[in-house]
Amino acid sequence: MTSLVPPELHPWIVAFLVLAMIGALLTGRFGTDIVFMGVLTGLVASGVISPSGAIQGFANPMVITIALLYVVAAGMKQTGAMSLLSGPLLNKAGSVRSTQARLVAPVAAMSAFVNNTPIVAMFLPVLKGVAKRGGFSGSQLFMPLSFASILGGVCTLIGTSTNLVVAGLLVRDEVSFGGEAVRFDMFTLSWVGVPIAVAGVAYMLLFGKFLLPGRDKGAERSDDPARQYMTAMQVSAESAVVGKTIEAAGLRNLPGLFLSRIDRGEEAIVAVEPEEVIRAADVLVFVGDLDGVVDLQQIRGLTPITDEQEAMGRRNRRELTEAVVSTESQAVGQTVRDAGFRGRYGAVVLAVHRRGHRLSGKIGDITLRPGDTLLLESEPGFAQRYRDSRDFFLMTQRAREAAPHHERAWVAIGILLLLVLGISTAFVSPLTGALIAAGAMILTRCCTGPQARAGMDWPVLVTIGAAFGVAEAMRSSGLAENVANAILGVAQAIGGSGPYAALAVVYGLTVTFTACMTNNAAAMLMFPIAMSVAGSEGWNPLPFAVATAMAASCEFSTPIGYQTNLMVMGPGGYRWRDYTRFGGPLTIMCAIICVGLAPVVYG
Repeated sequence: MTSLVPPELHPWIVAFLVLAMIGALLTGRFGTDIVFMGVLTGLVASGVISPSGAIQGFANPMVITIALLYVVAAGMKQTGAMSLLSGPLLNKAGSVRSTQARLVAPVAAMSAFVNNTPIVAMFLPVLKGVAKRGGFSGSQLFMPLSFASILGGVCTLIGTSTNLVVAGLLVRDEVSFGGEAVRFDMFTLSWVGVPIAVAGVAYMLLFGKFLLPGRDKGAERSDDPARQYMTAMQVSAESAVVGKTIEAAGLRNLPGLFLSRIDRGEEAIVAVEPEEVIRAADVLVFVGDLDGVVDLQQIRGLTPITDEQEAMGRRNRRELTEAVVSTESQAVGQTVRDAGFRGRYGAVVLAVHRRGHRLSGKIGDITLRPGDTLLLESEPGFAQRYRDSRDFFLMTQRAREAAPHHERAWVAIGILLLLVLGISTAFVSPLTGALIAAGAMILTRCCTGPQARAGMDWPVLVTIGAAFGVAEAMRSSGLAENVANAILGVAQAIGGSGPYAALAVVYGLTVTFTACMTNNAAAMLMFPIAMSVAGSEGWNPLPFAVATAMAASCEFSTPIGYQTNLMVMGPGGYRWRDYTRFGGPLTIMCAIICVGLAPVVYG
């Protein structure tokens, strides 16, 4: 393709488009993927890069590896594997600091091998209940959750997509030093990432109590009588709660729920004591708010009791819907059992709420009245099919998944362990390992095909693919070399001719870019500059590649520095300054550790 502008103007074209990209991202009006694709279009249209060069990033092995790891993460989430590993630690009551300690350790450990986003998404509703049981604000847990997931992610190659992006760039550009290829293996980053994670966890535990705000935005009161449902759950023989007391099983102080009674055969145990031992086939009857009832569906070994048990198969493909019985409903005046919800609507009743009344007895024996609110489990699309029905006033879909595949949790964990082992021993490449693991997750039904597709973060994948083209334009046009020379000039002015000052400037610029855009975009933007800085002075490029990856992830002072920071902002009721106050010192601490250690451990 013939360039529309002379080659000597290419650096200026790239610089203009990059500055325009940063400005567009700062406004927040456009998605990162849209902005990067727009810049890529401009680079192709001006002839700075060829069309084939522009799309090479989308075929990069590391981009495909990242996509496959999303499938692995979906399998871990859909089986409840992550909850299985961390649940026993979080079910214990304790102080704010002890709860934070039990939270950040497993989260950081899991984030070293599983994508951060599903981990944070899984823990958010759990932590709401933990905070309620402990009597403190959830805002003292949500930010440590996000920060711990980020800190764990920098410890291994597959801990975060940013590490894989930088690893892919090293391979694509054939970076070498002393005649040997410079590459990231599974634990290359661990020499710096683990000290950063340990120091970060210690910082959060020492200062979290003082620097984190004590507020919850829009917290709901679980004792509101207008939201009281009754539901019954049967204890399966393989349940982990069998043989435990009510208190030891963590069922005594569930958030928003009250254990009303236990039905054991023909016996009904009311005023349940905390020392009561749970037996297989016990029916636990709870009264509480809707969120609590929905959360019960996620507890392994508890199965909702209805009078239509045969309809409860294939629960992974069913969804929860809240429906209000209308005055003209055919079910009015009938019991739940006689109304025949399975035959009539393809749904079963899990819980019933009647405003101002606490219902007793079995769900199947409740006589329905107009205005009763039912929590239904049904095939997907129930709300759409019956939204115009005269039987219901209002319907709201509450959750797409009714329950995880708990019985496959250890299968998912085994697949993940084999993936880590295979990549760690170099038995398989990251792409091959991720491909096999993703296929195994689907073949073993840890997640379905639709769930695997839904688990993909397509904007992130598009951004990474397009950013490869932008990075190539910066390198080939000479812009990266020009910026690198400017960095070296600044480094020499402030710190002499050694690599530490240059590394500090590279780290600082990467953190600044991360605060303006996304971590992956910042890494892609800074990588060619970092490699030019190292190459122009004959330094080992590995410390600069590590610093770029670390700085692109370890930005804690703003909510936009990392996706998980935005995820916890609303639930925690955080303001921008909360991130700056708590995350600012952590960002500086991570920078000092990385800049100080990287040249030493990598040579």
